[in-house]
Amino acid sequence: MEPSDGDRFLRLLTEHGEDPVLLEAAVRAARGRSALVAALPEEETRRHTRALVRGVLAALEGGGPDALEGGGPAGDVLAAAERLGSDRARQGVPVEEFLDGFQAGRAHLVRTLIADGRRRGVPDAALLDGVTRIDEITTALVRRMVHAHRVAELEMARTVREGRVQMLRQLLHGEAVPVLAPLDPSRAYHCVVSDVSDPAVAARLEAELTAAGPGLCGLVDGRFAALVTRLPEPRATSEPLWGDDPSRPPERPEPLLVAAPPARPAEIAPMYELGRRALRAGGEAALTGLRWLADLALLTATDAEPELGGLLAGALLAGLDPDEPFHRELAETGLAYLDHGGRIEPTAAALHVHGNTVKYRVRRLQELTGRPLLDPSGGTAVSRAAHWWWALHRWLARAPS
Repeated sequence: MEPSDGDRFLRLLTEHGEDPVLLEAAVRAARGRSALVAALPEEETRRHTRALVRGVLAALEGGGPDALEGGGPAGDVLAAAERLGSDRARQGVPVEEFLDGFQAGRAHLVRTLIADGRRRGVPDAALLDGVTRIDEITTALVRRMVHAHRVAELEMARTVREGRVQMLRQLLHGEAVPVLAPLDPSRAYHCVVSDVSDPAVAARLEAELTAAGPGLCGLVDGRFAALVTRLPEPRATSEPLWGDDPSRPPERPEPLLVAAPPARPAEIAPMYELGRRALRAGGEAALTGLRWLADLALLTATDAEPELGGLLAGALLAGLDPDEPFHRELAETGLAYLDHGGRIEPTAAALHVHGNTVKYRVRRLQELTGRPLLDPSGGTAVSRAAHWWWALHRWLARAPS
């Protein structure tokens, strides 16, 4: 019985599939198309090429008399394709590069089969059917290779990310660990802390903080933290480093972040602890935006001694009734007046009231307490102003809202 045209093509493919000369030519074609593939050991390319050629052969032979109309490649063939994609990702070869090499090897095999088939008298229709079937099989293999490559890339990126965040945690906790990329052990970094735990918000903050320069960000102790080389410049000491975002919904205010002075990674742990303390104090004061740690020094120190602040409030503000709304207005005005250095107009702007209203409230506060807020001689009387500021903060914290 004369062999069918399909059998003749299958025999042709089988003979060439085991031909070491053709295999080596396919390997050279793959390595010649991609510089990154060529940089790998030659045996590495040969191993994968051999596995895939044998896989295509197995898929065709498994079809029997209907080899050119068979199903997809078997599981072991797909597994070989997945190993190729995964290996290339771990070897640092981009998906475009390794696909270029794969297609170059495939093209060389197909050209050789067509040329030899015509010399042997295999009809063009049979050659076309055979090449079409090879393309169907290799398309399925390419899908598996690309998928495996992407999965491996994501796993590696996650592993690198997790390793870097673990280093960040250890540095912030004061552990002695090697300082690796992207940090430089000899460079100084601002430690930024926050109470942000939402990964989506943390990702936005990371993008904003690292836009100005290199750094490392992550969730530490369940909250967003960062080490960055540069920060936005403040507009004024009492204002957030970041301005208000008019597009932000009022129910989603800018989160509070505290930025410490720059320090080397090995010396950053005390800055982290101070930043966390300042963050708690700033949160109690309803602050938002990115703030300098130094600007929150008094707030942080007084927040650590609530009992002492309460005693001070009792001594200075005995004439105020916490259940009286007007007295709470007086206390809020007095605090804003101190925050703005005893200047009427900035205080009025901050409270959205008229300057005369500020003057009246300050006068009534001093009448009810029997003490001036600032030095009557015109000096700042730092200790007195600090005592007033602390007392007003504690009194308002305990007063009904």
